[in-house]
Amino acid sequence: MVWGLFDEITKVPRPSKREEKIGKYLVEFAKKHNLEYQCDAIGNIVIRKPATAGYEALPAVVLQAHTDMVCEKNSDKVFNFDNDAIETVIDGEWVRANGTTLGADDGIGIAAALAVLIDDTLAHPAIEALFTVDEETGLTGAFNLGEGMLTGKYLINLDSEDEGEVFIGCAGGVDTLAYLPLIKESAPEGYLFYEVAVSGLLGGHSGDDIDKGRANSNKVAARIVEQAARLHAARLVSFDGGNLRNAIPREAKAVVAVPVKESLRFVGDALALGEAIKAEFALTEPNMDIAIAECEAQKEVLAEATQRNLILALIGVPTGVLAMSMAMPGLVETSTNLASVKFEGDKIVITTSQRSSLESAKEYAKLHVESVFVAAGCEVVHSDGYPGWAPNPQSQLLETTKVAYKSLFGVEPKVRAIHAGLECGLFLEKYPHLEMVSFGPTLRGVHSPDERLEIATVDKFWRLLVEVLRNIK
Repeated sequence: MVWGLFDEITKVPRPSKREEKIGKYLVEFAKKHNLEYQCDAIGNIVIRKPATAGYEALPAVVLQAHTDMVCEKNSDKVFNFDNDAIETVIDGEWVRANGTTLGADDGIGIAAALAVLIDDTLAHPAIEALFTVDEETGLTGAFNLGEGMLTGKYLINLDSEDEGEVFIGCAGGVDTLAYLPLIKESAPEGYLFYEVAVSGLLGGHSGDDIDKGRANSNKVAARIVEQAARLHAARLVSFDGGNLRNAIPREAKAVVAVPVKESLRFVGDALALGEAIKAEFALTEPNMDIAIAECEAQKEVLAEATQRNLILALIGVPTGVLAMSMAMPGLVETSTNLASVKFEGDKIVITTSQRSSLESAKEYAKLHVESVFVAAGCEVVHSDGYPGWAPNPQSQLLETTKVAYKSLFGVEPKVRAIHAGLECGLFLEKYPHLEMVSFGPTLRGVHSPDERLEIATVDKFWRLLVEVLRNIK
């Protein structure tokens, strides 16, 4: 049942901020199965199912998933996320998509919640299935959750990515955007133009994968441009890298103009630096590709001050892990991600995101990034940010989940906090009485076209959910 529903969901376009089609699907689903539903002003939907016999006196349980998906594709893939169905592929023990993100984050969570709503063989308290919008680009649905949408005491978030692990806390986060005036001048005479292209990186989730030692395409391209400017008087024409604030960037392209007399030395030095960078990341980025190719002449280059400030900003701004937790070994405490660089109108927009399980450390990371951008002449704007979810190891729901997992599979689940941001912190602000856990099947490569869902773990995820609901006290 879960797989059939997931297959249906992959056919419904649902980019962040454009969830109208999946919202319509959910409303029609509720009507088809004679289930009560409620929508709020922002687009969140709750579908309710009464308790089964013997569970009427227990508090309601909220099953929560987000409806939007990260829309990333390989550069050679022709695909329209607003209209096209995801092309799923069975690849050995995994399900993936053909050249795009799969959307199992969090389509598999939606499918599990819907399966509970229509499976009349299950035993459970009253169910409130909450489907939120725009989790991936701003937690907009959770921030603006309508009054009276929830009555439950327990909330199970279905947006985790490691089967066998139960999450009871998450990092808070904030976005930091830098705006640099885009000033150009006429391209000098006697220059050849080259495109520097970085590709083949793994990318991944800027929370879950930030500690994997993966390369950041914006940093790699910036290093090559910096060397070209320093050694060969190169002038920067354009720079485009990354897309989403919560994805480690996989690709970047820069166009530079190089004096004709320096062109051969530039190509040789750039390729040599590229090989050195690939050697640095040989164990984590085996498919990294750095290509230098001559391209057509351009009429303009960046003004020297603009070029200098942009290169300084990209070289100087940190990206990756800033601190590991001393309280929970193996947990990233604080990190930052240099997510994207875009030329937009008369500005260069650099998007970064900071995460931490400590509010003070999150604020310091934000200040750290801001100071680099200000020194490079940028205007800096921060998002409102979102709170972390403080762990509650004494939660009755956690105990029920641990007992259920051991009874099913014979081992204790790992209880962890996660460095990624979940909506749970925002739910706790609005409903401070909630007890919450998060679990799910195993996903890898989320937020990138390498996203894949491990087939065998979906059944374990479903069985655990059913067992927890059956044993709620």
